[in-house]
Amino acid sequence: MKKKSQVILEQFELGPLQNFLYFLGDPDSQEIAIIDPAWDVDFLLRQAKKKSLKITKVFLTHGHPDHVNGLQSLLSVHDIPVYISAHEAGFFKPKVSNLIEVKPNEKLTIGSLPIETIHTPGHSPGCQCFLVEGTLIAGDTIFIDGCGRCDLPGSDPKQMYNSLYHKIMKLPETTIIYPGHNYGPVAFDTLENQKKTNPYLQCQNLSEFLESRMGISL
Repeated sequence: MKKKSQVILEQFELGPLQNFLYFLGDPDSQEIAIIDPAWDVDFLLRQAKKKSLKITKVFLTHGHPDHVNGLQSLLSVHDIPVYISAHEAGFFKPKVSNLIEVKPNEKLTIGSLPIETIHTPGHSPGCQCFLVEGTLIAGDTIFIDGCGRCDLPGSDPKQMYNSLYHKIMKLPETTIIYPGHNYGPVAFDTLENQKKTNPYLQCQNLSEFLESRMGISL
């Protein structure tokens, strides 16, 4: 668990694809959002109960099945709103009545804690990151020493380049990145360090990125 003075933040690795799921919340109210509920909802519910945390929202970084396959189970216990990017592909949007579509750069809250959304398409049309108190919950936009796949339905490597180089890399270097999968040597890292070790943040231009990530040339 990583806990900052103004933020509840817990990271859990669950499922066969090494997914990272998160509790993100307001320590004053003890309200939390579950980010990308999947694989083992019973475990998440037990953890929240154990820590006396109140689950009030769901935030989705995107709609791929490995990030949402526990959503229906969670909603059967907690009838709470589910926030997903308005730009997510229709075939990736969960069929739930609680769904709320988020516009790029829309501000969300958990209790009194403000959350900034950053639309980062590339892995899917509606990928979004959540930024709070210098911490970025990045989903499958960026991994530790990697980035999300760009060869899936709805993926776009050119958009991924734009998301990485014109959005993620513009954040303060002290930003701590928490990815959507445990695919790297550590569970989280600073943007400053990722600029030194992540090969997809070291390309000189779009052409080099496409060749590095997709094996194609402009």
